[in-house]
Amino acid sequence: MRDDRDDFINLGEIIAVLLEYKWLILAVTFFAVFIGAVVAFVSTPIYRADGLVQVQDSKGPKGGLAALRDVEAVLGENSSVTAELEILRSRMILGRVVERLRLDIRATPDYFPIFGRALARRYNGEQPAAPLLGLGSYAWGGERITVQTLEVPSYLVGLPLTLIAGDNGGFTLYDDQDQPLLDGSVGQPASSADGKTTLFVAELVARPGTHFDLARISQIQAIAALREDLEVRERARQSNVIEAAYSDADRAEAERLLNEVLNAYVRQNVEYRSAEADATLAFLEKQLPELKAQLDTAEAAYNDYRQTRGSVDLTLETQSVLSSIVKVDADVVELQQKRDELRQRFTPEHPQVKAIDSQLGRLRAVRGTLDKDVNRLPDTQQTALRLRRDVEVATALYTNLLNSAQQLRVARAGTVGDVRVIDPAATAPLPVAPRKALILLLSGVLGVLGSLGLVWAIRSLRVVVEDPQTIERELSLPVYATVPDSKDEAVLSRAIARGKTDKGQLLATAHPDDDAMESLRSLRTTLHFALLGAEKGSVLITGPAPGVGKSFISKNLGAVLAQAGKRVMLVDGDLRKGHINKAFGIGRGVGVSDYIMGAASIEQIVKPTGIDNFALVTTGQIPPNPSELLMHPRFAELLAALEKQCDVLIIDAPPVLAVSDAAIIGRQVGATLLVARAGRHPVRELEQAIKRFDQAGVEVKGFVFNGFDLTRQRHRFGYEGYHYQYKYKA
Repeated sequence: MRDDRDDFINLGEIIAVLLEYKWLILAVTFFAVFIGAVVAFVSTPIYRADGLVQVQDSKGPKGGLAALRDVEAVLGENSSVTAELEILRSRMILGRVVERLRLDIRATPDYFPIFGRALARRYNGEQPAAPLLGLGSYAWGGERITVQTLEVPSYLVGLPLTLIAGDNGGFTLYDDQDQPLLDGSVGQPASSADGKTTLFVAELVARPGTHFDLARISQIQAIAALREDLEVRERARQSNVIEAAYSDADRAEAERLLNEVLNAYVRQNVEYRSAEADATLAFLEKQLPELKAQLDTAEAAYNDYRQTRGSVDLTLETQSVLSSIVKVDADVVELQQKRDELRQRFTPEHPQVKAIDSQLGRLRAVRGTLDKDVNRLPDTQQTALRLRRDVEVATALYTNLLNSAQQLRVARAGTVGDVRVIDPAATAPLPVAPRKALILLLSGVLGVLGSLGLVWAIRSLRVVVEDPQTIERELSLPVYATVPDSKDEAVLSRAIARGKTDKGQLLATAHPDDDAMESLRSLRTTLHFALLGAEKGSVLITGPAPGVGKSFISKNLGAVLAQAGKRVMLVDGDLRKGHINKAFGIGRGVGVSDYIMGAASIEQIVKPTGIDNFALVTTGQIPPNPSELLMHPRFAELLAALEKQCDVLIIDAPPVLAVSDAAIIGRQVGATLLVARAGRHPVRELEQAIKRFDQAGVEVKGFVFNGFDLTRQRHRFGYEGYHYQYKYKA
């Protein structure tokens, strides 16, 4: 039947696991916070400069599209502002900034990796800092360099160069292969032997031997780097206000760069607005010499005619006709210019274009009438009128063009663009990055999450038995006792090892009210039922592997049984590494091995422990062949003789999976108990131990579950989480 509790998330179990690994979680979290603190310390602070630019929309819908002004906000983003944003980020603008500020030249001190820049940033001395740990090639604070010119061959563009400061302002420049390129001094141009590399260092403050990193990058790379740190956006929708920001590690440099970008953008806009006037002015300046030549030719012809014919005075009638012709020709030229402007916006069928055409037709008709009036004049008057008309018309056209050119010059000089800087660049006093508090918080959160992930991984890979219910469920064997982990036993063992207490002192006598002893008292009761029906009154206590606490169970169980009035004998059956005698302060002396070999009697090997009704049989001399010795008939005789002298005989044997001694002894006893330690064994290991006994014909009665963590279990919910205590107090 499926246990529904398998799908239940036991909050108490989760809390218990977290408390079990609390030191690991704290250690990982502390380490993560420490790393975050280091990152916050070494991270270079980034400052942000921002400014505002207003874009005046002078290109709104015209003519038949004027009605769209009211619904422009509904139709979407202002296209003019979008275009200005792209222009502000374009290579045309940023390229000018790169050229003006020489951003294609990079020159920085060479700092010690990781924390060198952080230490240099916090140095406030007037002179360069002394090198740490004798590392004089690195910059440690106070170093400065200003490079105004750096020209290199094409194969060195983008490659790192190294400048090493020398004495008295001298320096040496090396290429990426550490080959010297040139030597120079501050304030003086320097060039390589082949003349392909030139360098001008305007300022150099550093200790002799300090390294600086130089590079000459392409304009495209410099523009890309500038664009990466530049942010432009419209301040609010349809506001026509652009917010520009630039981030840099140097406050002054961020402000200077952004101001230069804004100034270049404004200059470009003004230049673009005056481009039309420049084109028209160029055309007029090209036409003025031709008109001046025509005027000079007309005046010369008129003067020659008058000198040839004598002074020819125009009559009043002829002067009236001349004025009318000049006026009509001037009107025709003006109307023709207006028509050309309208044709740029409208088709020939537009009413305004047709009206201009109608006026031109009437003026041409008037001009035809005037031409007929001229034909009726005498020949001398006609010739004089024609020559005088040429002079007047040429003079009028030349004067008009000259005035227009002057007006365009004035207009070009006073051109105002469609954009203006509202707020120049300003840098906040505090850096915008890194956010140290956020870094520490995130590192702490990541540390907790990482530690929880590590705990989950450990628990997933750790397929060991944590509670006695697993043994009963998986192996179908009873757990006679669950012995909690005893802190008093650990303290007592350390005290005995340091010689600060009597070696014959057991937990059962020193701390009889310990939780572990209460569990062994319950084992004392269940052991009676385990031996019912058994032919022998002896109990074998062993474990699958070393270090599970079988000797602790054996000696303290014997003491508990003796305190209850039972006559108990404890046999140290570990003829390889037996050491129970040390717990009682008794020497190894003669024991099991000596009796089997016939060198000692039972009376000689049975030793008192200092506890009433409790005796000990040590291993005796450690034999070279323990397994063969345990298979000797005298060992079975020894156990039978000892059983007659006591109520309970306890044999402590070596681990069954390590050697075969426990399986050999198991055939000579009434009951066999396996000691399993919490969090130590996979289920397969316990199965293998039982299988090893089955192959030897020994039945394992059950388990003693040792090292159970009560602190962890207090946080569990459910029946299996409770461990009851009931103690008397005087």
